[in-house]
Amino acid sequence: MTDKLLSDESCDSDAELLNNLPLNGTGDVRQKKNPHRRLSLNLAQNLRQHHQLLQQQQQLQNFQQTQSPIDPFFEPKQSFGDLHWGTIGMVKNHLGVYEPRRGALEQVLQKYPQLHDREYFRESFEDSEHLLILPDTGEKTRVIYTVYEYDPLLDSSNMTIDDWVLIAKNIKKEYHRFTGFVILHGTDTMAYTASALSFMLKILIPLFEARSDGKENLLNSLIIAGNYCIPEVTILFNNKLFRGNRTSKISASNLDAFDSPNMSPLVNIGIKIDVDWNNVYRPSTIAKVHVHSKLNRNVTLLRLFPSITVETIRVFLQEPIQGVVLQTYGAGNAPSNRKDILNEFREATKRGLIIVNITQCPNGKVDPSYETGNALIEAGVIPGADMTPEACLAKLSYILSKEEWSLEKKREMVRTNLRGEMTVIRGQNIEDVNLVQAIANTLKVSTSYEMDRLRSALYPAIVCAITARGDVDSLIQLKKNGIDLCACDYDMRTPLHIAVSHGHKNVVKYLLSEGVNVHAKDKNNKTPLHIAIKNQQYDIAKILVDAGALLDLPKVRIGDWLTNAAAKGHLDMLKAIKLSGSSLEERDTFGRQCLHAATESNQIEVVNYLINVVNVNRHKTDIYGRTAKEMAEFFGYHQIWNIFDRKDSEIDSI
Repeated sequence: MTDKLLSDESCDSDAELLNNLPLNGTGDVRQKKNPHRRLSLNLAQNLRQHHQLLQQQQQLQNFQQTQSPIDPFFEPKQSFGDLHWGTIGMVKNHLGVYEPRRGALEQVLQKYPQLHDREYFRESFEDSEHLLILPDTGEKTRVIYTVYEYDPLLDSSNMTIDDWVLIAKNIKKEYHRFTGFVILHGTDTMAYTASALSFMLKILIPLFEARSDGKENLLNSLIIAGNYCIPEVTILFNNKLFRGNRTSKISASNLDAFDSPNMSPLVNIGIKIDVDWNNVYRPSTIAKVHVHSKLNRNVTLLRLFPSITVETIRVFLQEPIQGVVLQTYGAGNAPSNRKDILNEFREATKRGLIIVNITQCPNGKVDPSYETGNALIEAGVIPGADMTPEACLAKLSYILSKEEWSLEKKREMVRTNLRGEMTVIRGQNIEDVNLVQAIANTLKVSTSYEMDRLRSALYPAIVCAITARGDVDSLIQLKKNGIDLCACDYDMRTPLHIAVSHGHKNVVKYLLSEGVNVHAKDKNNKTPLHIAIKNQQYDIAKILVDAGALLDLPKVRIGDWLTNAAAKGHLDMLKAIKLSGSSLEERDTFGRQCLHAATESNQIEVVNYLINVVNVNRHKTDIYGRTAKEMAEFFGYHQIWNIFDRKDSEIDSI
């Protein structure tokens, strides 16, 4: 993390904290490198080590059969970060006034059984520091999280653009370590922060903002972030999850302090968690996460009121201001008889100022069909649809910071829905499709509830069947009609799983361009990248990795994959694993590396690739103390031995 995260510790020490999390559930806190064993190791030592490895493998299998699907070979990236910035960690000082205090939050969370399962922690991670584990919530995974605190802790009223940039950069820095982030934030400026981050963070896995001073809100945000792929910046408040850039604070004291006036919640939390998947905004670019850390500060908010003076207007439009959010009456109306004001707007837009018109009303949108609204358009003011003031300010700040864009490009982007911040009219719903209606008639489906259940049963099967055929055109049509391309079949496979399994590269590209979750796991915990690697589909694996896919497996399991592929001569599988960012020197359950397995199986091409292309460490030994070269000599594999010998000669000659 950066130097302002956590306490007074440096960036390096924070990274060490993450890297030194336990490798297994037996309390081994620090990663230990495999010692360089020599041929002098006796047989008893070898057998004992071998037996320990077999026991370790059995523990892994037992754990997976009896516990929630969390690997006992715990990797930090499988938990998620809890970036603390707000009032939840405040305690009373000697004057009886609440003030931020470092370390208070983690101590409080450990006391609540709803937020930390002490028994489960003692069984699996007792010697691990800074880890908290949610109890079993009925979801398919246990959520493991850790708390990071900013220094200094801030009241949200003191937040600035610099703080937004810091949050975004820290998330980008630690993005590969966690499956999601929960930002604890005071309510006063939370809508502003959520709107800003929605534009600064592009191509997301789930990222969540949560109200900070309630156990229930924190618990709900952790559950949703750990189990539901909603790749947006959101706000969770009072059992509702809102899109962050569609929210405004409407009360200083009520439980319903936040509202999303022009968009229904993405999630309603009751006895069950109800997700409106059709409204989830997904990235439309095949790329890894990107952070835009530069924002333009020269934006302002101007609210019209009767008899406002032209001098006031002129002050708001003068340099260095480059963008203005204009809050007008009703559906975007301004006094059309005030020629002096309209002239000021016209002159300002001519010299390059961008003015966006939004309504002062919490509900509704700007409608330029009225004469008083059309007068603003003629003056060069851009209609802002139903954007909130917070979202419009953040959007202007983001767009104006794009120095590589022309003025016309910037004006066009203001009118474009970039992060779901404005309402876009969709095409007709798929419920009008004749096939679904025919099935409904046959089954005598009459109520809307029954129709919804029929859709939820049919649509995933339809999408997956079309995907298996490789029919991109039909998928495009389904998408236009509102079908969720992330819908899972009975095995929890998404269309992306199906497309990868069938090798449909064009379908994979299309699904990723529509924001399908590249990290989704089926009922066997396999991601699309797992399938691509197992099927030796290097080209598809590259597409997935370019879209941000990670091979989130324990190192020992990656080692098993490597030695199995090397022994069978599956070179493309090895290349795909390397492409995912994994080391080809990971050891398997029996302490071997893929170079040992390839040598033992006389896989000449694989050995040549590992030695001359990847340049793995050829001096590493297996659990019996043998190097790969010694194995080649023992088995009489002269071609492989020559590869090692030539490499040794090259090194000696340098």
